[in-house]
Amino acid sequence: MALLLLDRANLQVKTEGDALALYEAGTRRGTVPIKLIDRCVVHGAQTQLDSGMLLKLAEAGAAVIFMSPRQHRCVAMVLGPRHNDAAIRLAQARLVLDESHCQQWSRQLVRAKLQRQCRSLQLWMAERPDARKPLWDALETIRSVLQTLMPEGEPVGVERLRGLEGAAARAYFGGFAAVLPPALQFNGRNRRPPRDPVNACLSLGYTLLHAQAVQACHAAGLDPLLGFYHRPAFGRESLASDLIEPLRSEVDQWVWRLVRQRELREHHFTLDKGCCLLGKPGRSVFYARWESQQAGWKRWLRLQTRALARQLRQQGEGWLEHDDEDEAD
Repeated sequence: MALLLLDRANLQVKTEGDALALYEAGTRRGTVPIKLIDRCVVHGAQTQLDSGMLLKLAEAGAAVIFMSPRQHRCVAMVLGPRHNDAAIRLAQARLVLDESHCQQWSRQLVRAKLQRQCRSLQLWMAERPDARKPLWDALETIRSVLQTLMPEGEPVGVERLRGLEGAAARAYFGGFAAVLPPALQFNGRNRRPPRDPVNACLSLGYTLLHAQAVQACHAAGLDPLLGFYHRPAFGRESLASDLIEPLRSEVDQWVWRLVRQRELREHHFTLDKGCCLLGKPGRSVFYARWESQQAGWKRWLRLQTRALARQLRQQGEGWLEHDDEDEAD
């Protein structure tokens, strides 16, 4: 299963049997079998889509992700048929209101994220011994925070946990900045809008990862809106935000390799009113490399959501109403 990127002006997509036919300025450019598509990302504002295309992809369980043509954010998603197991969502909604469960989940989640940040810093220390001092300082700060979050430690409320995570993030991105070329002008994480090439790539990578988490939640029967660490909020898929936290440093490493190997360069980006944008040639490189990398992340999300769904199903089955099979219709 693969990603289909639609990122050209005057592109029209129609269904032809069990395939999608691509037309550019009225000229037929080729077809793609629907069974091979896992996700379709639409970047072009002028792309024309056949309604039958959306229906066919939804029936096949593929997600269609509409990206803003001016920003690295997801505007809308079209997903396949909803999961029918109400027991999962009943139990999930109940646990969202369980403060003890949310604290335990959040603590484990932040610990997993910080442990992976430490591994990234250690990798960069091995690759860049000239940046050992700032990387070591960042590593020591995160290790100190991890000591506070040891399982046998004192209870940590969610608000304090967010403060500890924020302190670790500042240290981590300070170390990350030390291994990036100065020309990229990365001075820490910023977004909405991203102001430099690295943050533009991080924002796009996190957005794509978040969309994959939403798709995994949907397939497993979970409600992506009901998170335990990221509390439910209007318009936010909070559970998807929870799930991707441990994977963010994996995206950071991947972006670092892209710029280190000069696959993405300064000319791939433009600056518009303080917003750094990845142009179409850069997006072609980005998505091609993303597709070759994301299989492991996708599998991890699938396993995590399925395990959580199994746990919740066991808790929620007792609340379901079971129809009497002997009762007449």
